[in-house]
Amino acid sequence: MRVDFDPADMPTRDFYHLLTSVVVPRPIAWVSTLSADGETANLAPHSFFTVASTDPPIVQFTSVGRKDSLHNVEATGEFVVNLASEPLLAEINATATDFPRDEGEFDAVGITREPSLKVRPPRVADSPVAIECVLHATLGLGDSTVVFGRVVHVVVDEDALVDGRPDIGLLRPLARLGGNEWSTIGDVRELARERYKERD
Repeated sequence: MRVDFDPADMPTRDFYHLLTSVVVPRPIAWVSTLSADGETANLAPHSFFTVASTDPPIVQFTSVGRKDSLHNVEATGEFVVNLASEPLLAEINATATDFPRDEGEFDAVGITREPSLKVRPPRVADSPVAIECVLHATLGLGDSTVVFGRVVHVVVDEDALVDGRPDIGLLRPLARLGGNEWSTIGDVRELARERYKERD
């Protein structure tokens, strides 16, 4: 027997909790930005994140509501997606706190930063991957804004590379589940894609 859920008959927040409990796991964009005056470095996790295009390379994250990350990207046109890695779980969670806009999470949480190569917002020094982006476009959808960033540079820790490619076991990415649940990568299974003409 199945249970029906109709968004028209439910409070928005309750349906949000339902969606985020079934659309899982969700990769995390740990987004660093700079305020318009360049004085405050913001860092916040966004769990609606994926690749939007490969040519040109574009990634996207969604700001539910108008968060500091969105304000800063709109003002400066730049951001960095830092990979949310398992050893950094406590720090990532701490940067989800609703700090005042003029209080930067790097300093408030004690996260070491490093300069980016092609954009102004700093990178998280201890994250194994950083994706530097310039704003391509934003798209408003209801209470949310999808931010599309054209990738202009990627840096990967050499210790996370095997034969020149990032290794999932070394990256140790985190993902969001429902409620306050997080997940690690768990078991990894390798299965080659079957070509149509190779089928029996």
